[in-house]
Amino acid sequence: MTRKSSLNEMRAILNERRDALRQAISGDHSLLKKLSQQSGGDVVDFASDSAMGEISSQLAEVETRELKKIELAIEKMNAGTYGKCDGCKNNIPLNRLKALPNAAYCIKCKLAAESAGVDPGEVVDWSVILEGDVPSNNLGYNFS
Repeated sequence: MTRKSSLNEMRAILNERRDALRQAISGDHSLLKKLSQQSGGDVVDFASDSAMGEISSQLAEVETRELKKIELAIEKMNAGTYGKCDGCKNNIPLNRLKALPNAAYCIKCKLAAESAGVDPGEVVDWSVILEGDVPSNNLGYNFS
């Protein structure tokens, strides 16, 4: 299978995941509204509702972040830049994209950013990060 056909398969996967996340987020918001409109009950009920609301809120936040990454990946597909690392600009290996279709960084750049203590999504000077030693993972593999 060619890289191009593999990347086209990623589009379908990303679109499906995007739609599922949108539906889940919509459901989470409905649940939060329902919980906030309920009244009455004792302190234990209130504590339980508050805990469930907090969990739902945190899940919605995680899903929203993932949705943003997926939408960015779809925008890159439309622009013809999908599959290129935002750090080094090289192709992200297909196996990484198959495992994480919304990956914006190759493993080397992701590990280098983590080693430098920065979030790769931040505006960073990649030349400084990538000039350092290439970190190895816990298994002893070097990704250079």
